[in-house]
Amino acid sequence: MAEPRPFFAPPRPSVQVPPSGEQEVALATENLSAWFGSNQAVKGISIAIPKHQATAIIGPSGCGKSTFIRCLNRMHEVIPEARAEGKVWLEGMDIYREGMDPVQIRRRIGMVFQKPNPFPTMTVYDNVAAGLRLNGLRNRAELSAAVEEGLRLAALWDEVKEKLHSPGTSLSGGQQQRLCIARALAVKPELLLMDEPCSALDPIATAKIEELIYQLKQKYTVVLVTHNMQQAARVSDFTGFLLMGELVEFGPTGKIFTNPSDSRTEAYITGRFG
Repeated sequence: MAEPRPFFAPPRPSVQVPPSGEQEVALATENLSAWFGSNQAVKGISIAIPKHQATAIIGPSGCGKSTFIRCLNRMHEVIPEARAEGKVWLEGMDIYREGMDPVQIRRRIGMVFQKPNPFPTMTVYDNVAAGLRLNGLRNRAELSAAVEEGLRLAALWDEVKEKLHSPGTSLSGGQQQRLCIARALAVKPELLLMDEPCSALDPIATAKIEELIYQLKQKYTVVLVTHNMQQAARVSDFTGFLLMGELVEFGPTGKIFTNPSDSRTEAYITGRFG
């Protein structure tokens, strides 16, 4: 009888696990790897991200979760000595192919980071308008309409409509995070990447972000990195488990949390390591 595979087994090539049923794919990776200098943080991940669903990426600290999603919109390459190999397919187009403009890719695939980062010298209005102006929108009426739409999508309009000309940093932590979400949504991305967006927030603000994720996936594809497995179970439709830079398992969240296929996934979910 073969010995059971240890939890920290050497990495193996990850295989693409498509979503069940006829779910449309928003983005897919093919043998995606990433390095910081000589240190490989992501190892050959192939995965299909379902469209108009929330996908959670879970795993212990240092397993490559944040690096992986930063590769999905080419944010990884802005770090000195960082590089990525493999393919990321967006509507049949490899975003890493020669000649692709990373700025345009990041417009189509927005990102919200772990800590709220409103532009400190800008008002609430200007924070949301920044990306729109960068993309050439100058008409004041159109700009104001787009700012309002972004704030409404982020469930923030009613709280800040009288504070549009106040500094973005004057808002509470949870409001600042939703302001950053509004800023990302204002340019109408196709996907929204969220890197532990609730880790610096209190429970009330976290609940608002989770409710917002549920609403956003009606119009957007959301990929969420979280260290909180309860949060992943609450808000995501699909979950991927990363360990030591490799994709161990990917599938519907209910299956991952109740009947995982890999013993390492079960061990992590049940708290035996991590």
